[in-house]
Amino acid sequence: MTIASRHDPWSWLKSPTTALLAVLIFFIIDGATAQVLAHGVAEGDKGYIQETSGIVFWPFVYLGAKHMVTGYDHLLFLFGVIFFLYRLKDISIYVTMFAIGHSTTLLLGVLTNISVSSYLVDAIIGLSVVYKALDNLGAFQRWFGFQPNTKVATLVFGLFHGFGLATKLQDFQLSPDGLFVNLVAFNIGVEIGQLLALGAILIVMGFWRRSESFFKYAYLANVVLMTLGFILTGYQLVGYFVA
Repeated sequence: MTIASRHDPWSWLKSPTTALLAVLIFFIIDGATAQVLAHGVAEGDKGYIQETSGIVFWPFVYLGAKHMVTGYDHLLFLFGVIFFLYRLKDISIYVTMFAIGHSTTLLLGVLTNISVSSYLVDAIIGLSVVYKALDNLGAFQRWFGFQPNTKVATLVFGLFHGFGLATKLQDFQLSPDGLFVNLVAFNIGVEIGQLLALGAILIVMGFWRRSESFFKYAYLANVVLMTLGFILTGYQLVGYFVA
């Protein structure tokens, strides 16, 4: 289901509130905040990761969960994915597709040491947020007359989300002693954090969907989502060209 099924999806362009909100978001999210919105890792965690040798399962589970709970790019994408999903079965399918993609490239990216610019990967992650917002607005049906396979898109973007974190972990001097087990533990933590964050989002969404304001402000919610995605993408592209 998309917003287009109820309203003209482009009426929000006429709203001065939308334009003002977009400008405010742009100025509020400065360079330091944008680092947090990407795949940043806290300085203390960086030091711990670099100094660790051998298998330390539970600390890496904690670090993975912490990353996901504070990984706003992940959460923004998941928010868009579940925006019009009402049945727990559907939510489980999409979250599983995302988790499969995320887990695969997180492990393979680090273990095979694939080297790609983290700025470009994070820019694609920002575009994944833009894609999902446009999908919710019914843009693809309106522009091209067809609907992309949302399950496949969720899996593909999940691959990029996992690879984004892998590129950051590759910047650290990870000890090969216990590396595989530690990465598995980290990934388990990521999935635990994802479930915790998703549970909180679903609770809030559940209350909101019961109110009359849901469809009234669904446009604005997805416009904000799209704007944040563009900000994330733009920030990473600037970083790529000036680095």
